[in-house]
Amino acid sequence: MSPARVISREEYLLLAKVAEEAERYEDLVAQIKGLTQTYGALTIEERNLLSVAYKNITNALRSSWRIVDSLERLESAHPTGPPRHLALIRQQRSKIERELADVCKDVIQLLDDCLLATAAAGEETVFYYKMRGDYYRYLAEFAQQQERSRYSDLSLGAYKFAYKHALALLEPTHPTRLGLALNFAVYYHDVRKSPERACHLGKHAFDEAVACLDDSSSLQVMRDSMMILQLLRDDLVIWSGEMQRGRLHHH
Repeated sequence: MSPARVISREEYLLLAKVAEEAERYEDLVAQIKGLTQTYGALTIEERNLLSVAYKNITNALRSSWRIVDSLERLESAHPTGPPRHLALIRQQRSKIERELADVCKDVIQLLDDCLLATAAAGEETVFYYKMRGDYYRYLAEFAQQQERSRYSDLSLGAYKFAYKHALALLEPTHPTRLGLALNFAVYYHDVRKSPERACHLGKHAFDEAVACLDDSSSLQVMRDSMMILQLLRDDLVIWSGEMQRGRLHHH
């Protein structure tokens, strides 16, 4: 019997790109995992593919979870059938939660076992620690109280480490630094329920980037940065509104 042929890096990448085109994100994850287990550290293109795959898988599950969660609330407030209906909806929500938790833990395990150890200082380290913060944040979003607090702390630790690293080594307009600031601010708003801290962090990142914008950046970097700045500005408007309403509420 002939020995199994080792798949080359180019072949793994080709299969990963085919999987992305076909929107087969589980296959895409499998190809990049195979690649990193065989060849070690990932290139920018490879890790972007990995990030896209996990993002698409979790976005679909998070969206499903939100729909089932609101149906459950509705059924709980205004029952349309026997109590068993509510129990069945709850069952469905728990099933999605388990699937989502499995995916998030899978990402975190890949980061902890392979990717963080070989990450170079600078953008790569920030990228992976941001990813770690993101997936612990998703776990915190739907976990029960005790677990929620543990995941929330782990998410905060990863974001803080990434942000400290980004402030020291990346330009204020760098898309990875801006993307991190956006997600870290969302963490403060969604998980810690603090629009004040979200606004403080978001506004600081926004102002620093705007002050540094110049013509020396490449067009692609400018485009990526402007897109994140737009999202950050939209969130800041919403969060400021919430704070105003909160203040009016207390008067």
